[in-house]
Amino acid sequence: MPIIAICNRPSKEIWRRSDDRMKNQENDTLGCGNFDMKRVVIAHPSPDLYGSDRMVLESVRAVANTHRVLFILPADGPLADRLKEVGAEIMIMPTPVLRKSLLSPSGLLTLAWRTLTVLPRMVALLRRQRPIALYVNTITIPLWIVAGRLARVRVVCHAHEAEQYLPSLMRRLLTAPVRLAHHVVANSDVCLRTLVGAGVSGDRVSVVYNGVPDHDEVKPPREAPQGRLVVVGRLSPRKGCDVAVRAVALLRARGRDVTLTLVGSVFPGYEWFEEQLRDLAGDGVVFAGFQDPVTPFVDDADIVLVPSYGESFGNVAVEAMLAERPVVASDVQGLDEIIQTGRTGLLIPPGDPQALAAAVESLLDDWPHALDLARSGRNAACERFAIARYHSDIVRVLSAPIASA
Repeated sequence: MPIIAICNRPSKEIWRRSDDRMKNQENDTLGCGNFDMKRVVIAHPSPDLYGSDRMVLESVRAVANTHRVLFILPADGPLADRLKEVGAEIMIMPTPVLRKSLLSPSGLLTLAWRTLTVLPRMVALLRRQRPIALYVNTITIPLWIVAGRLARVRVVCHAHEAEQYLPSLMRRLLTAPVRLAHHVVANSDVCLRTLVGAGVSGDRVSVVYNGVPDHDEVKPPREAPQGRLVVVGRLSPRKGCDVAVRAVALLRARGRDVTLTLVGSVFPGYEWFEEQLRDLAGDGVVFAGFQDPVTPFVDDADIVLVPSYGESFGNVAVEAMLAERPVVASDVQGLDEIIQTGRTGLLIPPGDPQALAAAVESLLDDWPHALDLARSGRNAACERFAIARYHSDIVRVLSAPIASA
């Protein structure tokens, strides 16, 4: 039975009680597990079910049959329920996650205080667990990498970020802890190039493209389009939701009977962006909020839009291709590694609602061509982004001997 240990505030007394509870729960767990199975500790910054969250769930599926997995989250959420289903033990330990809000004098002081408070407990936990590897998912929780090295545990960091457009100094600061990892997994070539450009040794980095589960039965696309568009993902400036909303306004002004469904919610602190989107959105735009699963929304769409300003990979594009839906995406970073424009989808300049509207219009006006793109996209996605390949690659990375640094 998976275990959830909850620690809400980092006060001294609560941390002391939490440490005691964690030790007791770890002892209880050791009494009911398989002693022959080696343990892996996985740390992740979010309890949600978006791109990197779904990928770390697949990483757990990959190793859970041969390893005992202790999964550490900063808070409870929908991801925890999925992890329980695949047999992971869950511990909730609030730890600092790098956000833009911390890039201020007060934010840096908060980060320093949290580091002094939490780091010793992270190291102690790892020393008690003695895992064969600590798997740190994303570079936004660098303290876990530091804790792993201090506890003398092999550290694998799975990078899902490609912050190419940050100033060079900021990129180097962001990736500095990643250089401490024994091995780094990059989810795309652009992610690899970004890491190496920021000082991470290329000898320690492996590219493992995300794997996306396929559905055995694909709901066929409509024989004639109804103008239904969908954007799936966080409501954030980075995802270009506003670009999609503006493109729909242009299409409707031209007499096109199109609708747009936005499937996703905001990060805490970004509520202002959703308010701006709602003010911008006119008729034909539906805010569906967070949804799990998202498959019914993709299946109901004629065209899937991925108008991001930057993506190290782009799971939604692959999900749309597997669902045999034509995709229009921004010509940025990892998305241009997924889509071959004119063959498996269409790529347009980022931040350009006119170009997005024109691409959608071209597909609606030549629906047979759109369906050809969708079929080619599905074939390419099945070949390149199979979930079985991803599982085997993750097991290989975690099981392979890693030289000390």
